Amino acid sequence: MVSPATKRNRKIKCGRLLLCAGLLFLSLLSCRQKIMYHQYRTIDETLWGKGDIYSFTFQVNDTITLYDIALKVRSDNLYPYQNLWVFCSEMQPFAPSRLDTLECMLADDFGKWYGKGIVLHQLSFPIRTGYRFPIKGQYTFSFRQAMRNDSLRGIREIGLFVQRATQGTSHK
Repeated sequence: MVSPATKRNRKIKCGRLLLCAGLLFLSLLSCRQKIMYHQYRTIDETLWGKGDIYSFTFQVNDTITLYDIALKVRSDNLYPYQNLWVFCSEMQPFAPSRLDTLECMLADDFGKWYGKGIVLHQLSFPIRTGYRFPIKGQYTFSFRQAMRNDSLRGIREIGLFVQRATQGTSHK
């Protein structure tokens, strides 16, 4: 026979366990909702040609929330340079294209690679922080390498990452 105090302790433990499980579920759910878009494109044959353009298209339905947009780069040890220059084009619905040039620093002055990884190095470079999309619709970000080489080796993948802003200020 189980005493009433033992039954009460079991109920409390069960309640705490359910509360912890519920909080964990909600935190995982809220983390997933912060990411609007995350996609990678593999560089064909690990040679990024001068004319090769990699595009990322996604739908925007929220014009109130601030977002951070970043270019993701995965490079290997065969990449011959410290930096990577990239032309970035943003196409908005019913607006002219917006062009930028990004410099992505992949290694320090001594050749030590930045980012995560040992053989494959992964880095993130901000394109926009605290950005509010002006109108709803389909957005496309396109990237083309802007180095002097006709074929650039060592860049394995590039990606686009769009998530809710971590800071509360707007910067276009």
